[in-house]
Amino acid sequence: MTNNKHAPTLLVALAFFSIYVIWGSTYLAVIYGLKSFPPFILVGLRYSVAGLILFAWCKLKGEKLPEWRFLWRHALSGTMMLVGGTGMIAWAEQYISSGQAAILVATEPLMFLLVDRKRWGEYFSNKYILAGLVIGFTGIFLFLKLGVSISNTSPMATIASIVVIVSALIWVMGSLITKDSQGDSSTVMNAAVQLLAGGLASGLVVLVKGEYTGFSFGKVSTEGWGGLIFLIVMGSLVAYLSFIWLISIKPPAIVSTHTYVNPVVAVLLGWLLIGEPVNRAQLLSLLIILVGILLVNVPAYLEKRTEKSATESN
Repeated sequence: MTNNKHAPTLLVALAFFSIYVIWGSTYLAVIYGLKSFPPFILVGLRYSVAGLILFAWCKLKGEKLPEWRFLWRHALSGTMMLVGGTGMIAWAEQYISSGQAAILVATEPLMFLLVDRKRWGEYFSNKYILAGLVIGFTGIFLFLKLGVSISNTSPMATIASIVVIVSALIWVMGSLITKDSQGDSSTVMNAAVQLLAGGLASGLVVLVKGEYTGFSFGKVSTEGWGGLIFLIVMGSLVAYLSFIWLISIKPPAIVSTHTYVNPVVAVLLGWLLIGEPVNRAQLLSLLIILVGILLVNVPAYLEKRTEKSATESN
C-alpha cells in the first residue's frame, strides 16, 4: 500500500470498507470458529499465524526488531489487547451473541476517556464529553438490564457481558502503553510483535485452562476452519493493515468512525446469517451508546474544523 496522502479514491474506499465491514464481521467469524475451537486456542492460532506472516514480511524487507525499551512495551500491549481484550471477548461469545459483544465493545472510546488520566482536566471540563459519558454509560446500563436479561435469562450471559466491558477497558489500557513508542521500527513490525506476544500469551492460557484436553484438529469442522482463516486473513491482516494505512493518510477522527459502524454490521450479520435474536431494547441501547460516543468526539471534530479554517485563511 502506498503512503501517498493523495492515494487513489478506490483504494481508500476499499480500506474503509475493510475497517467498517470486515472488522464488524469478525464477531460473527468468532462464533463460527467457536463451533470447533476452544476460545483461547482460536485466538492463539489467529494471532500467532498473522504475527508470523507480518514478521516474515518485515524480515524479508530487512527490517529490524524494535529496541528493547520499545519491544517489551509492544509485547505487553499485545498481550493486554489481544488476550485481555479479544481473547476475553471470544470466551464471552460462548454465552452471548456476536451482536451483543460488538455493542459492548463499542464503548471503548468512553473507556479511553476514563483511563487517560493525564487529560482528565481537559475531558471533564468539556460539556460535550461529560454529556457523552453520561449518555454512553446509561446505554451500557440499559443494555445489561434489558438487552441481555430479556433475550438470555442465563446468569452467564450477564457475566459474559461484564467480561466484555472489562475486556474493552483492558484493550484501551494496552493501547495506551505503546503510545509514543514507535521507535525506529515500522508500524507493521510493531504490530507483528504485538500479535506474536498475544499468540504466545494465549498459548499459556490454553495450558492453564486445559483447553487442549479433548481437542483435536481432526475434529475441526469446515465452519470452524472457515472462521479461523477469516479471522487470520481478513481480520488480522487485511483490516488491520488497512487501519494503520488509513491512520497515516487520514485524520484519526475520520478513521475512528469505524467505532460507529462495526456494531451495526455485527448485529445485522448475526441476525441475517445465523438468526441471532435482536430486540428493541438492544437496538435502543446501541443507539444511546453511539450517541454518547458521538458527543465525546465532538470536541475533536470542532478542533479539526478550527485548524482547517485557520490553515485556509492563511
